[in-house]
Amino acid sequence: MADIAFEATGKSVEELLESAGQALMNTQVSDLKKIKAKTEKKIEIKSQNEERLLHDFLQELIFLKDAELLLVSKYEMKIYRTERGIMLKATLKGEPIDNTKHEMLVDVKAVSWHQFKLERVKNEWKAFVILDV
Repeated sequence: MADIAFEATGKSVEELLESAGQALMNTQVSDLKKIKAKTEKKIEIKSQNEERLLHDFLQELIFLKDAELLLVSKYEMKIYRTERGIMLKATLKGEPIDNTKHEMLVDVKAVSWHQFKLERVKNEWKAFVILDV
């Protein structure tokens, strides 16, 4: 296997980010219900636009999984517009990987820019994402 693709939607950018985050986690872990919200991690991401923010957010989730062994199950997010673009302030909740509890499926390495797409269609945000595994 080299790539896995998913689509995510949301009525707001925050909803879309949460949907995409869950899709990313679901790619890696067989049962998201087994990830308990025991650990809290605050993050801030500044980006030029919503598309870049989505990519950076997913990359941050991959980094947290690799560097801190953190799997995320809950997302509290707020987006702010700035003079230079867009900023996300988020509180992520989850727990460290426990191989006796979490059945790991694949190890996502990165978010690809190949066919990466984010668009607003009517009153909804839609994304198409390919993950390198």
